[in-house]
Parts: sequence; structure tokens; C-alpha cells
Amino acid sequence: MNGSASKLLNPNVPYSDDEIVTDAVACMEAGAALIHNHTEEPIIGGTGKLDADRYASAWRKLLVIRPDAILTPTMPVGQDGVPVEVRYSHVEKMAEEGLLSQGLCDPGTFNATIIGEDGVFADSNYLYRNDTHDSRYYVETCRRLNLGLSISIFEPGFLKFILPYYKTGKLPQGSMLKFYFGAYHLPFGLPPTSASLEAYLGMMQECSLPWLVSSFGDDCVACGLAEEAIKRGGHVQVGLEPFEGDRTPTNVELVEEVVAIAKHYDRPIASPSQAAEILDLPVYPVKFHSK
Repeated sequence: MNGSASKLLNPNVPYSDDEIVTDAVACMEAGAALIHNHTEEPIIGGTGKLDADRYASAWRKLLVIRPDAILTPTMPVGQDGVPVEVRYSHVEKMAEEGLLSQGLCDPGTFNATIIGEDGVFADSNYLYRNDTHDSRYYVETCRRLNLGLSISIFEPGFLKFILPYYKTGKLPQGSMLKFYFGAYHLPFGLPPTSASLEAYLGMMQECSLPWLVSSFGDDCVACGLAEEAIKRGGHVQVGLEPFEGDRTPTNVELVEEVVAIAKHYDRPIASPSQAAEILDLPVYPVKFHSK
């Protein structure tokens, strides 16, 4: 719903509690089955710890309106000297409160930089870092907490880490793959093309985990990636976090565009409860208890 997207570039980006709740409800009514948002706390740089209450304040309100919502947070990465237990502590706290049925795992590392004024990637020593110790912690913690697992695949090596867990039956129940393609001006990811999607599907071989596509730094619908995924039986993530283009859409408009493609190919739109069945989430619906 937001990520690092800026209100300066698109005033429709939601960040306040009320904006998050209103936008999430509208997106679910439009056809969205999964909700992912950030707080305004940085995940790159910063202290390396997110405030669980700051995250949960909007979600508590949202779950009163839509107790069927499937919510997934983000987490800080790459902070030197901050142990993974601290960086993941907000996930554990919200799971213990009953706000989550799905945790997250970013099982790998890539260079974090941008294209400079000279047209090449700028000098940087920063890493979007999740080493093997961290990655194993995400998987094992979600199993311990009885959470489904949202697995971010930014690079092919991320998928290589996950596939042995699948083959040995050691992934948490309710795991799904999210193929994050990156536009050419971003330092990560295969480009958002049909050939790139085929490469990932070829790597999966007999792996039958549910999967979706998302196009960072691009328009997932306009570039054709959403349609390619829908035709192949996959799912689609859209929103203002990954979106980049010449227009300033709302999250709801982006959802509606995917719904239109799905209907064209006779792919029914999953409600949150149906999505929970597709994902085989171990705990659903979320049982929210106000304090």
C-alpha cells in the first residue's frame, strides 16, 4: 500500500492510521485478498527495530471492520550490529496479539543503490542483507508461531534457498512465493518480462507453492507481467509501493485493473477467506480481541 512511495510524488499514498484503514477496506472491497503496508519508520537505515504498537494501531482498527483481513508487515534489513531477533521482534509481538496469520521471509541479499547522474549505479557499500542465519530464523520463527510465510524472491538465489525447505517438507504451513521483478533502473531482480517469469517457473520444477508476481519500479499491468501471471495460473501483487509510472493512481485503481484482467481470463477473484484456503494458512480467520 505504501512502502517507500512518497506523497510528494503521489498524494494518494496512505500512511496515517485512518488512511491505511480506509484504503485497505476499499482495496478489499475491490478484490484484494492480501494487505501489506509499512509504517513511516525506515527499514533501510534507522535503528533496525520497528515499533509494534505503531504498526498495530492501524491494524487493530482495520480488523474490527474486516476481521477476515490477511495482514503482512515488513521488517528492517542490513543494520550492522542489530541482531535478527530485534529486527523481527515486531512480527512476534503482533503474532502473539493475534493480528497476524502470515509472517515474512526475505531469504537473501542484494546491493542497495540507485542510478546516479552519470547514468550508472552510484557508489554504495550498503547491502539489503539477509544472511543465511537471518533467513533460517525467519522460517523457523514463523513455524514456531504457527504463521504462514510470505516469501520475497528478489533474486534467483532467494528461491534456491527456499526450494530445499520445500523438498524436505520443512517450510511452515501456509507458505507462498512472491516473485519481485525489478525495472532496469533498479539494482535487483530479473526484468518484468515473460521470459523472466518462465525462468522462475522453470526453477520451481515440482514445487506447487502458490505464487504471485510484482513489478518494482514499473507498472505491473501496463508492462504485461500481471497478464502473463494470470494466464499461467499465478496471482498478482499491485500497490503504490512497487508502482512507478507517468500517472498517480490510487491503490484501489491498481487492484481494479488486475481484477479486470482476471475476469477476462475467467479467473475468479479470491475473497480473503478463499485466499486463506488457497494458501492453507494454519490460523485463519484472524481472531481479533480488543484490549
